[in-house]
Amino acid sequence: MHVDTPDTKLVLERGIERLLALQDADGWWSRCPDANVMVDAVDVFVRELLGVRDEKTISASARWIRSQQSPDGGWAIYPHGPGDLSTTVEAYLALRLAGDGPDLLHMREAARFVRSQGGLASCRLEARIWLALFGQASWDSVPTVLPEVVLLPPAAPMSLYKLSTWTRLALVPLGLVHDRRPAVDPGFRLDELHAVGRASAGATQGSPASPPHLAQLLNQGARRLNRLSPGPLRRRAVRRSVQWILDRQEADGAWLACNVASVFCLLGLYAAGRDAKDPDIRRGLEGLDGFAVWLESPEGPMRRMNCMPTPVWDSALCVWALLDAGLAPDHPALLRAADWLAGQEVRTHGDWAVARPGSAAGGWSVGFVEESYPDCDDTAVVVEALSRVRLDDPEAAASRRGAVNRGVNWLLTMQSRDGGWAAYDADNTSLIATRLATLDFTEITDPPCPDITAHALESLAAQGLRDDPRVRRAVRWLLTHQEKDGSWYGRWGVNYLYSTGSAVTALRRAGVPRDHDAVRRAVRWLTGRQNADGGWGEDVRSYEDPERHGRGASTPTQTAWALLALHAAGVAAADGRVQRALAWLAETQNADGSWDEDAFTGTVLPRQFYMSYPMYRQLYPVMAVGRYSRSF
Repeated sequence: MHVDTPDTKLVLERGIERLLALQDADGWWSRCPDANVMVDAVDVFVRELLGVRDEKTISASARWIRSQQSPDGGWAIYPHGPGDLSTTVEAYLALRLAGDGPDLLHMREAARFVRSQGGLASCRLEARIWLALFGQASWDSVPTVLPEVVLLPPAAPMSLYKLSTWTRLALVPLGLVHDRRPAVDPGFRLDELHAVGRASAGATQGSPASPPHLAQLLNQGARRLNRLSPGPLRRRAVRRSVQWILDRQEADGAWLACNVASVFCLLGLYAAGRDAKDPDIRRGLEGLDGFAVWLESPEGPMRRMNCMPTPVWDSALCVWALLDAGLAPDHPALLRAADWLAGQEVRTHGDWAVARPGSAAGGWSVGFVEESYPDCDDTAVVVEALSRVRLDDPEAAASRRGAVNRGVNWLLTMQSRDGGWAAYDADNTSLIATRLATLDFTEITDPPCPDITAHALESLAAQGLRDDPRVRRAVRWLLTHQEKDGSWYGRWGVNYLYSTGSAVTALRRAGVPRDHDAVRRAVRWLTGRQNADGGWGEDVRSYEDPERHGRGASTPTQTAWALLALHAAGVAAADGRVQRALAWLAETQNADGSWDEDAFTGTVLPRQFYMSYPMYRQLYPVMAVGRYSRSF
């Protein structure tokens, strides 16, 4: 199929029409991402703890959780995957709180699955925290977090600011939880979830025959300190922790535009003695309600939680896609989108400024209302989107250019010393923090990664900074971090296909020639993983199994990522590999211009938490087909 055939033109016309139909009247694009039921369970938990349970909400949440149970009796962390022990325990506890008895068939199947995986004693830390809160486990099974950590100066080895954003938003609330060690009696026990012959969830984990790890020794010391009577320092730490949480609460009441982060912050305020009548708690619950999506089902209404709305990210990428597809840069839809994006600029100083004191603000964050945590990825794609939309009014164009310049300066500010970019922080690579940490449900630090570095590099090169020494350092960083097989690791997307598509495009934009060894090796890797049907795919198991790198059932999103890399590398549209991929996208497009895809292609925490980006399956194919249709 040639790119100038009626079939290809129809693909683009339908794709453009579909994207335009999905745009909100205010100018943004976004759809609720799919994730696993942990996000629904923790919403049930915090409402139960705060005493704001209502039967309509909890019944609707329970219906959704039940509907997501896997055939093996557990609950998976990605579509069609095997059950995950900790997620299943959280789902089971939520259903018990909702009134589902242990003798019901779906509960018996879930309990059997939990026991087969080692029972409660084998859960990850996050599940054990909730078990302790509901009296199903001893607090001694949970590593102790001292509230006093919030008092450490930024330069201290275990300062909050040596840790990632998401770790900070868990650690500070957990310090408050450990100060009180609250436990609520739900009126039942989960004895049916203990595996025969295994220690209970209340037992201290680890073998007494092996020498204790340094982190274990520190945890033992922290536990002893925590048992001392609270003194002035503890009271000061509690006050500071509460204020730290409140200082980061957004205007909509949530934290980090994230359901789970908001739950943890509410948990911290609850542990500090605040209740549902407290205005900050009420705002937080309103923020949680903003994540709720109500659905109809034959069994009755279902309520699922949006784990993280992504309108800024989705909207900027939709602007890219529509421009690549040939939409005029002054098209009304693009002007609306650019106006909305410009209005989302973050001009305040957040945690990022601790590592970059005295620097000017000027980035973008992912959510609708999020001032505390701009990130490098969103800033990079917004800068390019705003730069490509044309404004005829000179005053408006100058104002827009000011926002772009601030974004560029902020991106350069956030470059780490090694030349790469991370998500929220610069130089957040403490080896000490990583080795001493006892949390297993989050990534402790926020080091530079190939995908975000690629997006920042592409954006800055497009602003005429190709020869800037900082941009050249970023090029060297990407080249250095290429895998031996020619691919790049994907931190925030699944996985090697995501990052390789981004890296090749960025390197070419930055002036790396098509015949450079890194580009040629990437092309060999990509074409060696094309499926027989012409597409590309990779599922989340590639984070654990090297044999699955770049391999999996074809998806529209990942096929488009591969095509974008091939296009940037100069692989012609007439090339048979490109033709087969374009034909696959044409064959799989629906009559309304959409593509179907249930695979999770977004990564939050590798091996633990993945999500879909529903806009990806619509915008990336349009972007890829558009670039090929206009370039050859």
